[in-house]
Amino acid sequence: MAEEPVWLTAEEQRVWRSYLHATTLLEDHLDRQLQRDAGMPHVYYGLLVGLAEAPQRRLRMTELAMKAKITRSRLSHAIARLEKNGWVRREDCPSDKRGQFAILTDAGHEVLRRTAPGHVGAVRQALFERLTPEQQKSLGEIMEIVAEGLQPNEAGADLPWLR
Repeated sequence: MAEEPVWLTAEEQRVWRSYLHATTLLEDHLDRQLQRDAGMPHVYYGLLVGLAEAPQRRLRMTELAMKAKITRSRLSHAIARLEKNGWVRREDCPSDKRGQFAILTDAGHEVLRRTAPGHVGAVRQALFERLTPEQQKSLGEIMEIVAEGLQPNEAGADLPWLR
């Protein structure tokens, strides 16, 4: 016989719904800002940032998927769109015939350079300016705990970039 679920208390339900409401609105706010300023969704911006921060502005596709916390299929689609814009190019991996690198082009780097100030402003206005330094610290600590609990290290873990 299945155990009865442990339902959320009224306070836990309030916190959960506030979290969902805020994260949905924040993601929409950042998507709209990036679509307006650079014609790309927030996830694509994150991919460009990941490449810009990598040595020689290049990462293996699997590593980029892991960094972005997205499936390989979603990454492949996103990279195809970014290639079409001339912001990224792919290169085969010489040591692994199945592997590929994603490389940030000069044009992609320029898009980031132009777009970053507006994006940072949107993040600052939507999140950091609304919180005290203590609240910012607490939020960071809470999110680290949640992420740690959801990212198992054992082999065979069901994580997006492994799908």
